[in-house]
Formats: sequence, structure tokens, C-alpha cells
Amino acid sequence: MQGQDGERDRHGARSGGDRSPGAPDGMPAGASAGTAAGSPHGAPAGTAAEVPPGPPPGTPDAEPRRGRPRSAAAERAILDAVIALLEAGEPLAGLSIERIARTAGVGKATIYRRWSDKEELFVDVVRDMEPDDPPVSGTEGLADLRVMLESLRTRGLAQRSSALLHNIFAQMKSHPKLWNEYHGTVIAPRRLAMVEAVRRAVAAGELRDDLDVELIDDLFVGPMLVRTVHRPDAPLPDDLADRIITALLQGLAPAARV
Repeated sequence: MQGQDGERDRHGARSGGDRSPGAPDGMPAGASAGTAAGSPHGAPAGTAAEVPPGPPPGTPDAEPRRGRPRSAAAERAILDAVIALLEAGEPLAGLSIERIARTAGVGKATIYRRWSDKEELFVDVVRDMEPDDPPVSGTEGLADLRVMLESLRTRGLAQRSSALLHNIFAQMKSHPKLWNEYHGTVIAPRRLAMVEAVRRAVAAGELRDDLDVELIDDLFVGPMLVRTVHRPDAPLPDDLADRIITALLQGLAPAARV
């Protein structure tokens, strides 16, 4: 699941974390899909890498050398490889772990150390292409709801402006296993966060307490989903989240005439 601060909770694809500790993957920090198969830092293939000298033998408390930077570079190369293949016109269904590994310049084991299957990998590719989830307080009600509604609007804008991202979502919906993985690890946690914000707003007296919180959440999210998903030609102005919240708080009945 992706935390509200935009970092990966499961794989660390944005933050450079590794799914499981272990030996380095044999890739330098900063490598990408275009340099993964070559030597470190873009040196010609076959050129020996310059290794910084370590501490003298017997130095007390010497810091051990770690493999995390290289693992982060390998993960970046894998994500970039999938994106490059999709940009080249490869369908999601046609991508294999072997092809992805070859394009990224890594071994299949490097991929399987991070993702158990293609669906898990593809979900992280989509999350990597989407805007980060913004941080929320976790203590506010309506204020957090507004932040999350605005995030939904910006993701809708991202899909409209990226033909590749739009195409990926269209393909995902025709692959139940992939869509279920995305729904379970991305959509469901986001919905839960919204519902919890509604609960906080009710507890704080910002929203009425005689309605089901799930219904209240649907009333807030529904208009934004209609605009971003079902009406791709509808405008998504900067103040849309505020307008939705204001309309719901004021109600739709006409003002009483004096």
C-alpha cells in the first residue's frame, strides 16, 4: 500500500528501498534502463569499475559496505524498462519477466526479489507514473478530505495528459487479476483513508452524525469520480474540490425566501 506521504509501504519503489535485504544486485546507483546493462556510471562495457579504498585492516567500528544503493538502481531500471516497453507499443499481456529483465539488464531473480509476479510489478509501474499521494494530517476531518479530493483531481488530470497512462488503465481493466491487485493495494487503502477522514469530521462536529459514513464518503468522492472517470471532457478546475465540499455542506435545496 502507498502511504499518505507518497512513499512506498511495500516495495519502496519511489524511496529506493528494497523488499528484502541481501547481496547487491550488481548495479551502480544512478543507473537507468539505458545504462543498466553497461558498466558503472556510463563507462564503456568491459571497463573495470573504480572501487574506493576501504578502511585499513583492523580499523575499529568500520562501517560495513551495503548493497542498498545498487538495489535502488536496479529497481529504477526495472520500472524504466517496463515503461520503455509499453511506450514502444508492447501490450501488458505480452510482457514477460524474461523480456523485462533483459531490457533492464538484470537477472530474473532481481525482479522476483521485489515482486512476486507481473501484476505486482505492473501496479508499482502505474503508481510510479501517477502523481504522489499528498501528505495529510491524519487528525483533521474536512481539511484532510479536501486534500484527498484534490489528489483525485490531479490524478485525473495526469491520466488526461498522458496517453500512455490512459492506455495502461484501459488495459488493466481487461485483466481481472491485475485490476484486482491495483484495487486491493491502491484504491482500497485510499478509500479507507477517506472514510477515516469522514469519521474524524463527524467526531469534530463538522459533519452531521445521523448518516452512514460510507454514504457521506460517496457523496464527496462521487462528483470527482464522475468528472475524472466518466466525463473525460468535463473541466477539472483548480477549485473543484472546494466547490464540491461547499455544495455538500450548504445542501442543494434553494435558500428559504423571506
